[in-house]
Parts: sequence; C-alpha cells; structure tokens
Amino acid sequence: MNLYGHDGQWLMVDCGVSFNEPLKPDSQTTYELVCADPSFISKQRHRLAGIVITHAHEDHLGALPFLWKRFKVPVYATPFTAEILRRKLAQVGLLSQVDIRELPMDSRFQVGSFSLQWITLTHSIPEHSALMIETRAGNVFHTGDWKIDHTPVIGERFTPATLSTLRQRNVSAMVCDSTNALRAGHSISEEACYDALLNVIKNETGRVVVGCFSSNIARLVSIARVAKETGRYVAFIGRSLQNMVSAARVTGYWPEGLPVMESSHLGYLPPEEVIAVATGSQGEPRAMLSRLANDTCFDLTLDKGDLVLFSAMTIPGNEMAIGRLVEAFKAKGIRTLQAQDTDQPIHVSGHPCQDELMAMYDWVRPQLALPTHGEPEHMLANAEIAKSAHVPRQLTGLNGDLFTIAPEIGVRKNAIKAKRIAIDR
Repeated sequence: MNLYGHDGQWLMVDCGVSFNEPLKPDSQTTYELVCADPSFISKQRHRLAGIVITHAHEDHLGALPFLWKRFKVPVYATPFTAEILRRKLAQVGLLSQVDIRELPMDSRFQVGSFSLQWITLTHSIPEHSALMIETRAGNVFHTGDWKIDHTPVIGERFTPATLSTLRQRNVSAMVCDSTNALRAGHSISEEACYDALLNVIKNETGRVVVGCFSSNIARLVSIARVAKETGRYVAFIGRSLQNMVSAARVTGYWPEGLPVMESSHLGYLPPEEVIAVATGSQGEPRAMLSRLANDTCFDLTLDKGDLVLFSAMTIPGNEMAIGRLVEAFKAKGIRTLQAQDTDQPIHVSGHPCQDELMAMYDWVRPQLALPTHGEPEHMLANAEIAKSAHVPRQLTGLNGDLFTIAPEIGVRKNAIKAKRIAIDR
C-alpha cells in the first residue's frame, strides 16, 4: 500500500495482502490474511483521489475487497486486473458498489491532481503496468513488480522503447522493486521454466502434481503446454486456480488449443496421463497440497512413486511449513522436487536481478532512487546499484517513513505509525 501526496490530495497505489503471517516480526501467532493498517488514510479519505492497481497479484490487490469501504473512491485498473478484482468483489458482495475504472494498457489518465500513464513491463501475470506519476511539483516512475523477459510465455515481450523515452520526461524519482537486488546477473525467462518443466515431466511414469501460485498465469499456461506435449491431461484443483484460468480465458490470455480437464475427472485416468496443479506451495495447512499429503483431497489421491513438483519460491519464514509438507509426502513414498533439488529452472522469479536494475536506471535516469519492495538489505543493495548507475541521490527507509521529493529531497522517519492488521474473510 503506497501513498503519494501532492496539492492536498493522496493517491493510493496498490492495496495488497499477505498470507499466514504474524502482525509483528517477533510474534509466533500467525493470521490467515494480513495487510497494512489503513488508519492514516482512512481518517482523511476525503483527500484520497483514487486507488490505482498495478497488477492482479494478491500482495498488490488482495486487501482491496476488505478495505474499500474505508475509502469509497474509484479504483483504476487494466482489463485483466479489473476482471480479477470484479470476481473478488463479487465474493464479498461489493461488486455493484465499487466504481472500477477499466483502462487499456498504456493509457494516460487523470486522478485528482495526478497525471498518470500505464507503462507496460513484464512480470509473471498479464498486464503488469508500471506507473508514471506526473505533477506540477515533480514526476515519479513507480515500477511495481517487474523483470526483463523477452520470452514471457504470455503477454507482450519486454521492450525498452518506452522506458528510454522517460529520461526526457524529467523523472524526479524512481520507486523501484528490490526483491532480487542481492542476486547478480539477469533473471531467467518464463520460457526457460517451461523447458525445464517439460524436461522433468516427460520422463515421469506416474502422476505429477505441480504446486505453484494461482496468480502465475504464465506458469499455468506452461504446465498446460507440458501436458499437451507429454500426452497428459491437466486439471487445476481448487477455486483460486480455476478462477484464474477462467479470468485468463475471458480476457484472451489463455491460448487456444490448450484444453483443461475438470478436476473431478482426474481419478478416472491412469497415472501416466495425469498432471494436476494445486495451491499450497508454502505449506499452508488448508491448501490443496496439504490435503493431498493428508489424503483429504476429494478429486485426487496420490500413490507411492508419484511426483510432487514445487514450481514456486520459498517465501522467507515458510521454510518449516514447507519442510513438514515435504516430509508428509515422503512418508507415503511420494517423491518431491523443489527448485534447490535440481539444476533445472523449474521455478523462475518475476523480479529483476542486478543487471536488470542497472539497465532500468540507465534507461530512466531519475534524479532520485527510492528502493522499495524488499527487506532492508535488498533495498540497500538496490540503492548501491542506483549509485553505480550514476543516479545523483538514493534514499532508503522503512514502512511509515515519508519521503519528500519536492521542493526538497529528504525523509521523515516514522512519519506515521505503520503496522499491520488481520483481515477476517
């Protein structure tokens, strides 16, 4: 949840949720859904001009259906993101109440005192859009999540053409993703992940279950392609996965000729014809992978020798939960394969590594770098890269800090009390 202030107004960019986390870092108590405490802006919602959503991942969109009543302002999104948002709002009975302003990719639009433009970048979901924010006081380029991917499986390929024109628009500050700032080199393409999944699965003779995030549409398409290539049938177990595939179909992102089987039919197939995709790659106890490990999944039962493949990163803090899940499978003789177990890139990140960050700073050439989206060590590494790219100023901080871009550059530490709250479904 990012807030930009200008001319007595605020602009909110993204409104996300995280899963199975504590409210405080040192707490052992976790909650199913956690988001930023919106008290600061909800107390002055008359000054909130609107909410802009950069893409449809849960950590950028997921809290909005639960928090919107505290804001009651228009929400701006591209078509795929708007489709996902509508489905979430329908689940909580708010679809008819929320004013969703659906705008084509690369659109220019006005929200209060803020002149905005979508800037298309590649990520692991369709229509991820960075945001150019222009005001009389200065201009900000907000990257959101991104990577340089020339073969992204779905959506447009990465092109620096638009980015290289931003340097002529006098970018005062670039607010940039730091998730992989500690990693040297360049991120791996989604197409390479498809090749790796194909190489692993084509030699399997039993059932294959792939655990991944439901919102990674590119990965879901890759798995469906692998199923077709290997003579298997693919099914998606769980409402969130089925909902994402349905949204991809509606918006034209699911390729023609990639059939999907009803998950209830999986049990009638011979093992060598099954690929199932399931949520729960982080060891969530109520998700489908845990149900498969405990033999409580209604649609599918696994046998000794079947393979569970984790096509997802391990989110820090989830190591123990994932470890317990892996041990539960192994106790039943079910094999598992995680990214660290193989040289094949069965999972690839959707975030930029150091070479990509350096290239982005060179294209945009901001006057100020504001690293975000990472732990403190990631943001400090991002700032060092910006310095190496000859960005004149770099500022890092924590949640609740207020960064001033104009008329003077600076940061007010702990300007607001930033904390997290649990959401009740």
